[in-house]
This record gives sequence, C-alpha cells and structure tokens, in this order.
Amino acid sequence: MSLIVQKRHSPTINIVPLVDVLTVLLFFFLVTMQFKQVSALNITAPKIESAGENTITEQIVIAVSPQGVLYLNDREVDSEQLEVAIQLAGQATPDLPILLLADEEAALKHITEVMDICRNNRMNTIRLQSR
Repeated sequence: MSLIVQKRHSPTINIVPLVDVLTVLLFFFLVTMQFKQVSALNITAPKIESAGENTITEQIVIAVSPQGVLYLNDREVDSEQLEVAIQLAGQATPDLPILLLADEEAALKHITEVMDICRNNRMNTIRLQSR
C-alpha cells in the first residue's frame, strides 16, 4: 500500500483552437458562396458550356416563359406592347443591349419573334442568358 497519493488532473478541452478553425471555415464559406439572382419569373435557362461573362450593367431584360408569355423587365406584356416599348427604346438609345432570357422549354418561334421585334426597331445588341 502506497502512502503517496497521486492527484489526477481532470481532462479538459482547449476551445481556442476550435474557435480559430471554425472562424476560418466560416470565412471560407462566406467568400466562396454564390448568390442566386432572385426573380419573380419561374424560368430555367438552358446551359451553355462556352458562354462568357457579361460585363454590361444597363440593359433591357425580355423573358419568354415555356408557355410563350413575354415579360419586359419582370412585367408581363403582349407582343404589341413589347414592340411599342422596344420602338421607344430604339429611338432613344439604339445601342442599349437586350438580354433575352428564355426558358429551355420555350418554343423557338417565340424567341425568334422577340428577336425580330428588336432588330426591326434598330436594337441589334441581343444576348441570350444561360446558366
């Protein structure tokens, strides 16, 4: 029997390195996070592998839904209203680009109709949105 009593230290967890690691992970996720553009339209753009990045900030956005409904800057319009709006925009600034956002299930005739309206009114800078 031993007369010397050995005192045991209770195990501890050092929290400082854990907080450091969690801070670095949080910073990494915030930096690499991609924000999705929120829109009222339920359109799935087709995927294009060779698409480049767009650097133009001012533009007219025309969307075509799968059913062929046209939207001008998130507002539903028919083809006559679209033609009047594009005609006015073409007279004011003919070099203003148009972003055509068409659903991948939209009929080609609706997309070409929008492109014809734009080109007939001197709006020749038309870009297609992809994902």
